[in-house]
Amino acid sequence: MISIQGLTKRFGAQTAVDHLTWEVPPGMIVGLLGPNGAGKTTTLKMVTGMLQPDEGTALICGVNVSTHPVEAKRLLGFVPDSGAVYESLTGLEFLLMIGALYGIYEDEARPRIRQFLDFFELDEQTLTTKLLGAYSKGMRRKVVITAALLHNPKVVLLDEPLDGLDANAAVGFKALLETLAREGKTIVYSSHVLDVVERVCNRVAIMAQGKLLVEGSPHDLQYQHGADTLEQLFTQLTGLSGLEARAETFAKSMLS
Repeated sequence: MISIQGLTKRFGAQTAVDHLTWEVPPGMIVGLLGPNGAGKTTTLKMVTGMLQPDEGTALICGVNVSTHPVEAKRLLGFVPDSGAVYESLTGLEFLLMIGALYGIYEDEARPRIRQFLDFFELDEQTLTTKLLGAYSKGMRRKVVITAALLHNPKVVLLDEPLDGLDANAAVGFKALLETLAREGKTIVYSSHVLDVVERVCNRVAIMAQGKLLVEGSPHDLQYQHGADTLEQLFTQLTGLSGLEARAETFAKSMLS
């Protein structure tokens, strides 16, 4: 479970996240949506402890991220949008290092890594001999996801997790998320791809200008706001309505 109370982050005169209060219960996949600059990534980084809030608290399964960071981080897995890795290590060396950081030593980590290797259809020779800096974007993404889930976290935070994955891997990963949610994991899925969020997530939360605008099931929110689709709901709430008409006008002006 994630419990956020009054979470605030400022960068100079700009307030990136503005007194955010939000709870995500176990067993849910919640899509976190918002336009660029809405505060989604900043929120995730505060929940992981990568950024310290200026005000407010974030709790992971009741553990305060700011006052007990090590204990909190043991409870969560994070897939950042950057997919940063140690490029001078092989995939296996990187995953064994991550396992050791969580107290999972090699004799236990290797069978777990093997399970992910098989699931993602990763080439074992590549994982053991090739440096991460030479991996394709998709392979690197699979390694980062494996690292985030290796210690079986109770809370999983995902920032554009499908970026770089091929179609088959994306389908398999979505099925994996659904299974993890059924097992009681708390999953937050941040993405700009609305149709994927609609297919994968039980609930959605929409942010704009650092504030949480709405949170609920896509169907209920669409009904409440008179929207036919999640995309229409999103544009209505974030002030982006009329984009299609503007795009059509622009395209016609280019062709005239």
